[in-house]
Amino acid sequence: MNNTALTIFVAVTATAVVLQMLILLGMYFAMRKSSAKIESLAEEVKTKVLPTAELAHEMITDLRPKLTTVLDNVAVSTTVLRNQMERMDATLTDIIDRTRLQVIRADEFVNHTMDKLEETREAVTRTVVSPVKHISGLMHGVTAGLEAFFARKRGRESTNAQQDEMFI
Repeated sequence: MNNTALTIFVAVTATAVVLQMLILLGMYFAMRKSSAKIESLAEEVKTKVLPTAELAHEMITDLRPKLTTVLDNVAVSTTVLRNQMERMDATLTDIIDRTRLQVIRADEFVNHTMDKLEETREAVTRTVVSPVKHISGLMHGVTAGLEAFFARKRGRESTNAQQDEMFI
C-alpha cells in the first residue's frame, strides 16, 4: 500500500508540475504579446508625444519671461489703478461734503431771508397798513359826514321838488 500511495502521490505531483509548467508557458506567451504591444506603444510615444512635449517645453521656456513681464505689468497697473481710485474716492467724498455744507448754508440763508421777509411784512403792516386803514376809515367817516351834510341841503331842495312832483 505504501508503494501505491507513493505512486499516486508522485503521479499527482507530476501532474501538478506539468499543469504549473503549462500555466507558466501561457503566462510567458501572454507577457511576450503584452511586451510587444508595450514596445509598439513606447515607440509611438517616442515618435508622437515626445516631440510635442519638447515643443511645449520650448514654448514655455520662451514664454516664461514674457509672462513674467505681463504679470509684472498687470501688478503695476493694478497698483496704479487702486491709487487712482483711492484719490478719486477722496475727491468725491470731499465734493460731497462741500456740497452738503453749501446746501446747509443755502438752506440757512433761505430760512433767514424768509424770516426777515416775515419781519418786514409785519413791520410794514404795523407801520403803514394799520395807519392807512385808520386814515381810510377817517376819510370814509369825513366823506360820509360831508355827504350827509350836503345831502340835507339838497334833501330840502329835492324834497320840495319831490313833493311838487308827487303832487302833480
